[in-house]
Amino acid sequence: MAKEFHKQEVAYDRDVHGISMGQAWTGLSADAANRRFDITLKEFQKAQTEAKAVASLLRDAHHQFSEVRKRLRSARADAIKARMAVSDEGVVSFDTTDLTEGERNALHHDPSYQESVGTAVTAWQDHLDQIVKDAEKTDHSVQTALNAVVIDSKGNDGTLEGFNGDAKDHLKDYKAAGKGGKKSGGWKGDGDFKLDWWSPSFSASADPKYGKEGSVKAAFDLIHMTGKGSLTNGDWKLSGIGDAYAGIRSSANYGFSDKGISGKAEMSAGARALMEGRAEYGDWGGVYLRGDGFAGAEAGISGKVNKDEVGVSAKAFYGAKASIGGGVEAAGIGIGGNFEVGAGTGVEAKFGVKKDEHGVWKLSTSGFAAVAVGAGAGTEITFDPNKFGKTVDSAADAVGLGGAVDSVGHGLKSTKDTVAGWLD
Repeated sequence: MAKEFHKQEVAYDRDVHGISMGQAWTGLSADAANRRFDITLKEFQKAQTEAKAVASLLRDAHHQFSEVRKRLRSARADAIKARMAVSDEGVVSFDTTDLTEGERNALHHDPSYQESVGTAVTAWQDHLDQIVKDAEKTDHSVQTALNAVVIDSKGNDGTLEGFNGDAKDHLKDYKAAGKGGKKSGGWKGDGDFKLDWWSPSFSASADPKYGKEGSVKAAFDLIHMTGKGSLTNGDWKLSGIGDAYAGIRSSANYGFSDKGISGKAEMSAGARALMEGRAEYGDWGGVYLRGDGFAGAEAGISGKVNKDEVGVSAKAFYGAKASIGGGVEAAGIGIGGNFEVGAGTGVEAKFGVKKDEHGVWKLSTSGFAAVAVGAGAGTEITFDPNKFGKTVDSAADAVGLGGAVDSVGHGLKSTKDTVAGWLD
């Protein structure tokens, strides 16, 4: 795998990264592209380090597992030679199959002989149990290492979930929780942080293959911070994300093709911050809480119609505003809302139905108005067919166990198939 990543590194360096290093492309967009191309090139290099480290860890694990298995087999053989019986589950007992008549009589009537036999059984049991514990420790060390080796330990390398360029080659290099806060048991954590500052960018594109499509984007971020993290324990997952920036941003794009029609233009100057926290339990459901704030001036209008999205929005506002929202989700169906207050002047309205890259449908509406002071509110309804299907299947299997309620299980699965067909 490292060799294949090296091939891709060479190709990327030659065919992509190289175009921003020459004299044919200069300016803010070239500088911005070069920084991002550098990040990607380094990721190809770090991917090789991580792949080699994983291979080394697997070899190390194989060696240690082989050694502990040899010890266990040898100890079991020694126990049998010492006239012990060892079950497939590792339980040690005194082997009475080849006892002489005198030994059998002593085993039943001689307390000292009984005590010596009991002491020997306990000693061999403890010896085998200790080797098994050593095997468990090795297993946990392998788990800790494999969890940690894929965590990007540097939060300032331009990626949120990149490859680990500092990956180590040996199990002993990963202790306790390992990197990234992951533990071998209980709650496991993961997180990343990204910081950019004084970052200008500009891009323009057009693609006339299937109609007219184009976009122009320009931005100057004084500072941009993004962080996210999660904790998992079995089916439980706690996650959070935060994003904040200050600067000037503007964009305009239009599209008219076989995919649909779209148009958007917006500009903002100021500072914005967003935070969101979620608590989820498998595919069954969860809750979320979200808050964001904005101070500055913004204006925009947009519209889109295609097979995955229908939406319109318009806004014009200067001042400061903040909102808080939350919601609940069960079996892939989520319902939420938000409330917004502000000091300034402006209006905002939004309506949209959208299917994202994960196949989740979302219906959202919101409105806001302010003259000196103002307020607004919004709602959102989400539907995740994947979670809905898994939950229905689980429920159908559960009620189907009773025999008499098989029809309920079939009915649930039929409902899931009907909904899936309707969405298609």
